[in-house]
Amino acid sequence: MKAFFGSMTGRVFLTLLLGILTSAALTQLAADYQRLRDFENQRDAHVLERAEQLIMATEIVPASARSIYLDVANRPGLQLQVGDMPPEAAPLTPFAASLAKRLGKGYLVASRATRPTACGVVQTQPVMYGLLSMKWEGACESIDVRLRDGAELQLSVLPPRLVGEDVDTSIILGMFLVSIAVLAYFVARMTARPFKQLAQAAQDLGQDINRAPLDLVGAIEIRQASAAFNAMQARIRQYIFQRTQMLAAITHDLQTPLTRMRLRLEKVSDADLQDRLIGDLSAMQEMVREGLVLARSMDTTETMQMLDLDSLLEAVCADATDAGQTVTLAGKASIAVLGRPIDMRRCLVNLIDNAVKYGRDARVCVDRANGTARIRIRDSGPGIPRSELVRVFDPFYRVETSRSRESGGTGLGLTIARNITEQHGGSISLANHPEGGLEVTLMLPTYYPNK
Repeated sequence: MKAFFGSMTGRVFLTLLLGILTSAALTQLAADYQRLRDFENQRDAHVLERAEQLIMATEIVPASARSIYLDVANRPGLQLQVGDMPPEAAPLTPFAASLAKRLGKGYLVASRATRPTACGVVQTQPVMYGLLSMKWEGACESIDVRLRDGAELQLSVLPPRLVGEDVDTSIILGMFLVSIAVLAYFVARMTARPFKQLAQAAQDLGQDINRAPLDLVGAIEIRQASAAFNAMQARIRQYIFQRTQMLAAITHDLQTPLTRMRLRLEKVSDADLQDRLIGDLSAMQEMVREGLVLARSMDTTETMQMLDLDSLLEAVCADATDAGQTVTLAGKASIAVLGRPIDMRRCLVNLIDNAVKYGRDARVCVDRANGTARIRIRDSGPGIPRSELVRVFDPFYRVETSRSRESGGTGLGLTIARNITEQHGGSISLANHPEGGLEVTLMLPTYYPNK
């Protein structure tokens, strides 16, 4: 749940849901408020008309029969009775003023300061699906009315009996919330989908520069972003291709003069000088070759295939043993990975060669860890300082300052291995083992997406 709301889809969903709910709640509240006020106005107008009719009807009834008539004619909300209380001086209310205007001349209408007991009871009406309530603010008062014959009547305007909703509001509210949540979720997914595709494309681009370009579909802004992404991919691919071609050309052009130099060095009479010069020349040739391999390790033109990791490791370790290296293999992953066979072999060979060169042997262990294949290669060397564990992946960087053939190669082996590992969606790390020696940990995913 935390990961969902931390994603763009979750944030858009939450923003839409809260925004729609807030807007709907305010709209419903305003509508209920207006409906209650309209009901109050309509009810006051209805009571005003009834009061006029009741007063005029009472006037034509003989004085002796008026009390009996009013007992029958009175209805809830409006009570008219023969006045038996002394009048009270009070400002004329809007309702009383309207009644006086409707009755016309000859009638005396006055508001009483004392209100009916029922007016003291707060009347509320449920609003917004019963979550809130509003107070009734319609007319509720006592009015003295003097007829044209001088008779005194007292009119009591009482509040109506308010009732709640006739239907179960929880069902309506639940359906409303579900529909809003579903709508917000689909809108959030629709909004975030193009960004997810761009993010996935950017991730795939780092692993395969030759991946298919994005389809130019969707809104104008998305199509523009996709077109810019495709143009960027094309420029990066062209740059890598030109760099690889340049290094290949340099390597090819250097092979001939280097070969001529080796032939000429055979004629040097000083054996000691000849050995040193041939060693330097061999180092130059190795650096040129490794430089080309490094450039090619950034290229991803090789086809991805399903590889049996256990079989690949057995073959690499067997070749190393046949070459006279001390290499052992333990464990099984029993899984297949999606990768480029030549690149994966080059990566493993570089790691094993590095362990043998600096640690005399290589102990390879393979297993599973958290759904990924884990390959650990440990040597028996002295290890390296903690501050150097990250820097050794830099091109041409070596812990040893010597460039002799006995102490190591060009300083590109780990750089090439890291490039290949990252192109396969994996990771590589170094650590000094507690029992001695340096241990390389290679993690490869069992499923490589979009390949």
